Amino acid sequence: MAVRLYEGKDHAEAYLQFRVAPQELIGVIVRYMEKRTKTFRLAVDVGCGSGQGTTLLAPFFAEVVGTDISPAQLEQVSADGGPSNVSYRQCPAEELPFGSGAVDLVTAMTAAHWFDRERFLQEADRVLRPGGCLALLSYTMDMELEYGDVSEALNDICNEFYAALFPYRNPHIGSSSVKIYADMFDSCPYPDKEWNECLRIKRTVPLSGYVGMVETFSSYQVLKDKDPAEAERLSSHFRNKLLAAMKTSSPDTEVTMVVKYFYWLARKP
Repeated sequence: MAVRLYEGKDHAEAYLQFRVAPQELIGVIVRYMEKRTKTFRLAVDVGCGSGQGTTLLAPFFAEVVGTDISPAQLEQVSADGGPSNVSYRQCPAEELPFGSGAVDLVTAMTAAHWFDRERFLQEADRVLRPGGCLALLSYTMDMELEYGDVSEALNDICNEFYAALFPYRNPHIGSSSVKIYADMFDSCPYPDKEWNECLRIKRTVPLSGYVGMVETFSSYQVLKDKDPAEAERLSSHFRNKLLAAMKTSSPDTEVTMVVKYFYWLARKP
C-alpha cells in the first residue's frame, strides 16, 4: 500500500462507529455482475477496514475475504465474527494472497486512493478470473446536511469546516480524489466498464454522528496529531455553529446526511 493510515486504535474505532456502509452500492455491483456472469464464488474487499462493506457482500457470494494492511482496523471486525462465509487477512493491496484467476469480484470501498494504483490494478487483473469484475468506489468530502428550512445555512457551515481542514489534506490524494479514480478508470484496459460520477446516499444520523464522521477524515487526523487542542477547538466551533443554526442545543438532534458516492465497474475479458 502506498500510504498507511487509519492504524491508530482510536482512529480505527471512530472509523467503525461513524463511517457509512454503502448498502446501495452493493446492489449496483451485484446487478452489474448478474448481467455478465453466473459465478459468485469469491469476492475480495481490498482495504476493508473493519469490514462494514465486506459483510454486505456475504449474501451474494460463497466466500468473501476482506484484506487490509492495518492490524488496528482488522481488530475492529465484529467480535462475533459476522457471517460464516466472511474472513479477513492482513496484507498490502498490491500483494493479494490469492491465486491467479481465482477471484470473481475485487472491490475497494473508499480505499483505492491510498494504494499504489498501478500495482494494485495489475494485481487485481492477476487475481480476477476471465469474466470477473473490478468495482472501485469512494465519496467526495463535501457531505451535505438536510434539516428543516436551514439546510442551506448548515451546508455553508459544513463547507467552512471542510475548507479549514483542506490544508491538512494528504498530498498523495491531491485536491480531488475523483480525479484519482477517473485516471484509474481511464487506465483500466477492459472494454466493458462503466463510470458514475455521483450517487447520493442519505442517512439519518445525530448531528454528533456527522461531526464524528468528519473527524475520521485523514485531514482532521493530521491536524489532531499536530495540534490536538486546535483540532478539538475547530470541531467544537463548527458543531456549535451548526447547533445554533438549527436552533437546538442537543448534538443528538437528528439530521439527514447526504454522502455523494462515485464509482466505476469493469469486467475482465
